[in-house]
Amino acid sequence: MLWIILAVVAVLVIWGVASYNGLIKSRMQTQEAWSQIDVQLKRRNDLIPNLIETVRGYAKYEGSALEKIAELRAQVAKAQTPQEAMQASDALGRQVTGLFAVAENYPDLKANASFVKLQDELTNTENKISYSRQLYNSTTANYNTKLQTVPTNIVAGLFGFKASEFLAVPEEEKSVPKVEFDF
Repeated sequence: MLWIILAVVAVLVIWGVASYNGLIKSRMQTQEAWSQIDVQLKRRNDLIPNLIETVRGYAKYEGSALEKIAELRAQVAKAQTPQEAMQASDALGRQVTGLFAVAENYPDLKANASFVKLQDELTNTENKISYSRQLYNSTTANYNTKLQTVPTNIVAGLFGFKASEFLAVPEEEKSVPKVEFDF
């Protein structure tokens, strides 16, 4: 009888350790996914001053747009949580896109090799941010599922594991774009 009790206890201990380790691994994957977003946000923040200086030389009358980009860039750097960082980042992304639209009014700027290279780098970075957001939400879903399903939810409750928040798409990006052809 003692052997049966010891075997059951051993199985429970092994299961508990395996569940705990699985939760730790999932939490670390979620943190790593956020870190990838953070790396791309830093990369974009490093590229923006070069973009601003390139545009400033051509578009002297667009000072307010350039100041807004600098301000939003600082907000991304100061963000304390992933949600704050993504909100500031989304606003920055919209502002940079607007700057590219303004650049259409400056043919010499559009042809400038430095501007084109920076525009390509920023577009590439935006794509990486988008992919990293998807990865973060996927790993968050995996981790949160483990927190809510039996039997790992028991271990999660015992050790105080907390759910991760998903990154949401800003409301203004959910609206359907209006397409007009004025002839």
